[in-house]
Amino acid sequence: MLTLVPTPIGNIGDISLRAIEALSGADTLLCEDTRVTKKLIHILKERYNTSFNPEQNFISLHSHNEKEFIEKLQPSFFEQNVLYVSDAGMPGISDPGQALVKYCQDNGVVYDILPGANALLTAFVASGFVETKMLFWGFLPHKGKDREASLQGALGSGFTTILYESPHRLEKLLNELSHEDTSRKIFLAKELTKKYQKYYFGTADEIKHKVDANLRGEWVVVIEAANAQNSSAISQNDILELDLPKKVQAKLISKITGENTKACYERLLKL
Repeated sequence: MLTLVPTPIGNIGDISLRAIEALSGADTLLCEDTRVTKKLIHILKERYNTSFNPEQNFISLHSHNEKEFIEKLQPSFFEQNVLYVSDAGMPGISDPGQALVKYCQDNGVVYDILPGANALLTAFVASGFVETKMLFWGFLPHKGKDREASLQGALGSGFTTILYESPHRLEKLLNELSHEDTSRKIFLAKELTKKYQKYYFGTADEIKHKVDANLRGEWVVVIEAANAQNSSAISQNDILELDLPKKVQAKLISKITGENTKACYERLLKL
């Protein structure tokens, strides 16, 4: 059997009783980083006086070796009690995990997913944006046209949109958001559940002045939804189904989403 187990995103007190039970009884732990998982288990032993299986086997499974590892798997591997844990948060959310679930589905392997700590949902609720339809965008591409097109898509999605961003690209993101839409409200959550957790709310320009000297840490960015479309209005998919040149489609889509026409056109070329 395979069990995907979420781990705390910062505060160790957020670990669930089910997660502790699963970790303590595992035969093999597939870990995004074995060192991080071993440290977590050491803390659980010390703090909660928990007994663990002394014969546990730790295997590194991360984004760089996930495909190769799964290609070599045999269903018999899961005749033992196998867990997958990422370094922090929910496996499968910007972390490996989904491919393992797909393998289990394709090969008749029993699996379970435990609920637990998750940065994107915590930030979404903390943002205070009342548009309850939300879209998780993950990490933007690092640079170039791909990044520009992806950001335009996030801004024009019509939903409250959630991004993850690294500290050394956060200033760049704020500048990009300011350039694209000076009035759009955003919410930033830094180091969620940790000692130096911080919330920031406002436009990109307003927030830039608050975080200039405080960029270190893990960041979640929540972008306010653009003006919602009437539910009976024409949708992007309706436009894409029309026999029109992509430049014309891009102009029409930009009208209903607020997305930059040029960026929209470049995005359509990649479809």
